[in-house]
Amino acid sequence: MKRLIKWLVILLLAAVAGIFVWGYAPDTDAAKMERKYSSAASRFAELEPGLRVHYRDEGKADGRVLVLIHGSNASLHTWEPWVKTIGKDYRVISMDLPGHGLTGKNPAGVYDNASYVSVVDRLLVKLKINKAVIGGNSMGGGVTWLYTLTHPEKIDAMLLVDASGQPYAKSGNTPLGFRLMRMPILKEAARFIAPRSIFESSVKTSMSVQSKIDDKLIDRYSELNRYPGNREATMQRFANFKSMTPGTKERLAGIKVPVLILWGAEDNLIPVSAAQWFADAMPQARLIIYPAVGHIPMEEIPEKSAADVKAWLEGLPSDKTQS
Repeated sequence: MKRLIKWLVILLLAAVAGIFVWGYAPDTDAAKMERKYSSAASRFAELEPGLRVHYRDEGKADGRVLVLIHGSNASLHTWEPWVKTIGKDYRVISMDLPGHGLTGKNPAGVYDNASYVSVVDRLLVKLKINKAVIGGNSMGGGVTWLYTLTHPEKIDAMLLVDASGQPYAKSGNTPLGFRLMRMPILKEAARFIAPRSIFESSVKTSMSVQSKIDDKLIDRYSELNRYPGNREATMQRFANFKSMTPGTKERLAGIKVPVLILWGAEDNLIPVSAAQWFADAMPQARLIIYPAVGHIPMEEIPEKSAADVKAWLEGLPSDKTQS
């Protein structure tokens, strides 16, 4: 028996060692990542000691302001295809939320929607933006509608793209990375083990238009998720997943501004049924569902989705009060 136990321990240690050899991935180098993933439009705003937010202020400087908020484990880069089109006529503000992209950790260690609403507002105050159209994808969509409810005087219109918020929305084929982060033991291992293949699998599950997936895109998701502080933030966010602000139709009914809802019919993360749930809660909303598209329309069908957003923006009442 002792001999058997000894061999089992040896095999277990060998398996653990093999997993680490296969998937060990340290944090990426912050300076290298900033050189690689920042652009001429990149800026860093010190909102408080230790909280430096990466953002971009692009497009038509005197145009109507559109603020865009990315989803969980994404970054402002997800909006780049839209900026090329919409930025010709509008001023586009995008940012990396704490625990994402090149922003990194929040010194307060808080990564929920309420804290993100505060970060968005502080950045807009710093940029002296008093009025804007706000939009978000996935988790960023949840931040978007919560911001609109919290600061209704600052919002002219709202855009939701495959947004979070419907309580108990059941997904069909959750991306591998998200499934692992919900498993207590494996979640802890994510501090050290993050093979590129997990990000590749998650991206391919999230996006239905596979032709838009290439090595550059997978590298971006993989490397930025290993930016210092981001993995720890992801672990905290998933540990407190149930505390993320859920929506109710009664709450959302308080939103009176024009609303555009965009959704991929093949969304594996937040089902397309949630799109109708949002539309039912806000009767003024216009709903567009894209066949054969997944969770990230702005990267999967950038030309079509950007054109739809631009057409909607052009139909909004003019705003003479924005700065």
